[in-house]
Amino acid sequence: MRLNALMSAAALAGAAMLAGAAQAQAETIALVTINQQALFFNQINEGAQKAADAAGAKLVIFNANNVPSAQNDAIETYITQKVDGIVLVAIDVNGVKPAITAAKQAGIPVIAVDAQIPDGDNAAFVGVDNLKAGEEIGKHTADYVKQNMGGSAKLGVIGALNSFIQNQRLDGFKKALADSGVKVDIVDTVDGQNVQDVALTASENLMTANPAMTALYATGEPALIGAVSAVTSQGRTGDIKVFGWDLTAQAIAGIDAGWVAAVVQQDPATEGKVAVESLLKLKKGETVPAIINVPVTIVTKANVDQFRGLFK
Repeated sequence: MRLNALMSAAALAGAAMLAGAAQAQAETIALVTINQQALFFNQINEGAQKAADAAGAKLVIFNANNVPSAQNDAIETYITQKVDGIVLVAIDVNGVKPAITAAKQAGIPVIAVDAQIPDGDNAAFVGVDNLKAGEEIGKHTADYVKQNMGGSAKLGVIGALNSFIQNQRLDGFKKALADSGVKVDIVDTVDGQNVQDVALTASENLMTANPAMTALYATGEPALIGAVSAVTSQGRTGDIKVFGWDLTAQAIAGIDAGWVAAVVQQDPATEGKVAVESLLKLKKGETVPAIINVPVTIVTKANVDQFRGLFK
């Protein structure tokens, strides 16, 4: 009896030590994001969290609140804390490069999500080819103008001029319009700063200054929400068609009503999930592709039904 008790106690102690060791070895992944206002970034967080939970890893999230320097500071802090990997949704893709290099030198891999880092020291990129997708929505817009708007349009742009990727989306869009031969005059480009309230005011001012405008292109979720709200509040749903990025409940209502013509829909949850999974593979000594592209869908009235469940 006494021997059995001692053996049981030893077994329990050994199990506790093993459990403690496993807990101590659990990887910590840091996610440095842009803001937590936009649904898009929150969906990246959700995908990352699910992947971390499934692997028994810890995920910590830093919200930069649209401040580029805050992202650099956060990465430096995570280097000091010796996290196992960093997922980065960059604001300033060039300004953040020194911090990424410092992380690499410290043996901490960084995976960029959504925004590619030009010639950066990140281990991989997960996301959309924004230039190519911008061309896709540009071609769709040109075709729509040709088929439904008499072959010409006066178009305003609500962008985020501090966002490298949203500028790529605009560059691709403009290229596709130019290549199409369809007469689409861009009357002005305003800066929504990737902030919903700012984008709303910018959209309202854009429409007021250009009463003959017949179309809007919004390069991101805050810009699209601002554009949709402005068109609605100014009673322009009958004479302005909206094209943009990142579905919302408001955009779906506009698609149903017929004045939101097309929206580029990404898969941010998958981007977050794949980024964390890729970091954990690197931690095990495995390799991952340098670029992991996640496809987009152009959502119109024809296929919107399959996306409604995301916004209930």
